[in-house]
Amino acid sequence: MHGGYLPFHVPLIEEEEIRAVVDVLRSGWITTGPKVKAFEEAFARFFGVRHALAVSSCTAALHLSLDAIGLQEGDEVLVPTLTFTATAEVVAYFKAKPVLVDSEPYFFNLDVRDAERRITGRTKAIIPVHFGGHPCDMDPLLELARAKGLTVIEDAAHALPAKYQGRYIGTLSSLTAFSFYATKTITTGEGGMVTTDDDALAARISLMRLHGMSRDAWKRYSAEGSWRYEVLEAGYKYNLTDIQAALGLVQLGKCEAMWKRRAALAERYNQGLSSLEAFRTPQVAPQIQHAWHLYFILVEPKALCIHRDQVIEELRQRGIGTAVHFIPLHLHPYYQRQWGYRPGQFPVAEGYFDRCISLPIYPSMADQDVSRVVEALRDIARKFRR
Repeated sequence: MHGGYLPFHVPLIEEEEIRAVVDVLRSGWITTGPKVKAFEEAFARFFGVRHALAVSSCTAALHLSLDAIGLQEGDEVLVPTLTFTATAEVVAYFKAKPVLVDSEPYFFNLDVRDAERRITGRTKAIIPVHFGGHPCDMDPLLELARAKGLTVIEDAAHALPAKYQGRYIGTLSSLTAFSFYATKTITTGEGGMVTTDDDALAARISLMRLHGMSRDAWKRYSAEGSWRYEVLEAGYKYNLTDIQAALGLVQLGKCEAMWKRRAALAERYNQGLSSLEAFRTPQVAPQIQHAWHLYFILVEPKALCIHRDQVIEELRQRGIGTAVHFIPLHLHPYYQRQWGYRPGQFPVAEGYFDRCISLPIYPSMADQDVSRVVEALRDIARKFRR
């Protein structure tokens, strides 16, 4: 890929994935069926949890999790402002209020002390996001939730396979939501999963993800199934298909190998960029395993005379794709109009947003691709030194 355009992300889809999908297409069973069940079982085994429930997206996973804990109109849920809109929009589905929380200044995860200040009698849950794949500091967060009677629902869209103090993200709180979107660490194109050890929560999510129909309703078209089913609730259409699950099973088998490659690329970036004053490389806390879904740098305005936006443009002109994660929610028109949020309310998240750039990091990247990005950033640092 040297010399051509280096995209921000390329999913690793190889012959094995293609064969698995073709096999499903040939099988005649393409929607929710045996492959989804196999994917769920493999995912639950991977983490050592009782239940893994496959759904159509991480957004669906979060929505169903909030439904399962009985979120009501007028309730409040604590959500970081530094996240994708899905994390907070699912709260609005219930006519509940997403209460935004600032980031801490090291890893830019949800600031637990700021969260504590924002708890009211209406607060029901807290949704930490493991930003970029770096786990939140879960102990103080779970302690706060216990003390205040809140449910923790982890948004682990970035966090496969991340670990906190030796334990996988996905095993720490009552509900965890994962994403298999095209850019994520394993992909099914679109898709998601909820992990839980709570049988009652799992039963509710299982019911609600397919129209509120009684258990295993998908089997009604199979030899062992019955045409008779009962609609128990007004559920949703959030099921995953066997086509997607076939992809997911192969990807899950490569999860560890793909993670090792991303970690090696991150290490190369660190070595290449750590001597540059113009950019700050990501920090990593002790006792965690970073998933390295994102590798982001921060532009240091003291050392560079151009803004982050121009740095992105300079990289683009050199054929390097980047992204920005994320525009904080309180800066978007909807959150300002609907909830009255304003610029200046979340200074750490805003400061981060103003300076951050996500660089390409994915398993099929070559070492020389990283060298090329590093070289481009060195060149920019030289050219625009303050």
